Amino acid sequence: MSGAEAKAPDGYDASDYPPFAVTVDLAIFTIRDGHLKVLLVQRADDPYAGAWALPGGFVGIDEDATTAAWRELAEETGLERFDGHLEQLATYSAPDRDPRMRVVSVAHVAFAPNLPDPQAGSDAAAAHWWDVDDLFLPGLTLTGDPADAPDLAFDHAQILTDAVDRVAAKLEYTTLATAFVETPFTLSELRHVYETVWGVRLDPGNFRRKAETGSLATKDAGTDPRPTGGRRAAVYRPTGTAALQPPMLRPDGARAKTTPTTGGPR
Repeated sequence: MSGAEAKAPDGYDASDYPPFAVTVDLAIFTIRDGHLKVLLVQRADDPYAGAWALPGGFVGIDEDATTAAWRELAEETGLERFDGHLEQLATYSAPDRDPRMRVVSVAHVAFAPNLPDPQAGSDAAAAHWWDVDDLFLPGLTLTGDPADAPDLAFDHAQILTDAVDRVAAKLEYTTLATAFVETPFTLSELRHVYETVWGVRLDPGNFRRKAETGSLATKDAGTDPRPTGGRRAAVYRPTGTAALQPPMLRPDGARAKTTPTTGGPR
């Protein structure tokens, strides 16, 4: 550290630059009833009153984006900070993305197992876990029927497309599939994560070989205590490593973006 004082230069006038706001949006995923679900809130007020949107809102003047993300989640859905995976997805800054003013959004993606039912609060009329397959995300394969899908506010269809693809890609090269299940878990439960996120069926034998010979999971002592009516399955836990070696690539027909986002994240 040089010890230099951090101060604005003489004559600096912030009004010389146009003002804009910074928001956060959260794409939060879990697996429920055998389906990949994302948490959405129904907007009570304009703009886009009645449309569904990702939880989020404006970043306060004295908070960072991550703090604002957790605060907005609690205010709009009643969900408190949970153990799971959270990371920044991308920044979305198209000049016309919000009709109120120039707004730049820092989007986050998160996933965890067994997240609770949301309770709408603040400016949300409702909060609901939506099946990803029921949403129309035009930049994504295996998307829903636009005639039956809910209207999405702002550019949240694009954010959701990028978020779903990010989660699917994470399963290829990292061990984060284990963040969708509680420890210890069976290989059947872990395979179900891949099948649900990717939208395809996987061969159980091939998956077992890849899981047991790679860095995805390690066998735990004991067996699954839950009754199954047959032989109890072996249980596993995360290896503690982040990178998945060797990678487990998405098969043909798996859920993915149809084309790369032009110019990268906005």
